[in-house]
Amino acid sequence: MAAELKYYGHSCFELRTAGKSIIFDPFISPNPLAAGIDIQALKPDFMLISHGHSDHIADAVQIARQSGCLVIGVWEVTEWFKAQGIDNVHPMNIGGARNFDFGRVKLVNAVHSSSFPDGSYAGNPCGFLVMNEEINFYYSGDTALHRDMKLIPEFCALDAACLCIGDNFTMGVDDALLASEFIRCDEIVGMHFDTFGYITIDHSAAQHAFRDKGKRLTLPAIGETITI
Repeated sequence: MAAELKYYGHSCFELRTAGKSIIFDPFISPNPLAAGIDIQALKPDFMLISHGHSDHIADAVQIARQSGCLVIGVWEVTEWFKAQGIDNVHPMNIGGARNFDFGRVKLVNAVHSSSFPDGSYAGNPCGFLVMNEEINFYYSGDTALHRDMKLIPEFCALDAACLCIGDNFTMGVDDALLASEFIRCDEIVGMHFDTFGYITIDHSAAQHAFRDKGKRLTLPAIGETITI
């Protein structure tokens, strides 16, 4: 059975695998491009948070509260959730791995910054590997291109990866293409693009650049579900 990935805009996805729902970095209600998404209907089993910036946690507390999901992130992130009254958390840190009901999660390095909306320290940003019998999946989080990505194929052979491609704050298309080489993955789903003027991209040119290297870049529409 294949895993499914639903896009809620910006860097927010819901991965359905092994009978569970995992939501990543929920930033939906402040995003006018995602106006058609009803966040009150979102009831994931797990939530993975890559870092503390508002464009990754804006709806996180509401969704965690209404769903009762387990929130997974670095120590500082899970402590922040506890301060918001969310106690169902699991703290981790970069390099650590843990088995959950849907498979194994490993936190990997991301090169970025991380602070909460009030400016307080949010720990180190991270990416996530999700590994089970159905899929090996990499969610990069917000990151620059970095050579630690070359370690990922040592941990698993990836079936698909979500890479940020909007440039300015993160990797752009060219760096994401090189990242896909580092992680040895040909099935890439773009994220962190088009939400703001700083990160708009030329969809056709981006997909053409990946095709030229024998890879596929999927740019899902908000609300679209794809099989990965």
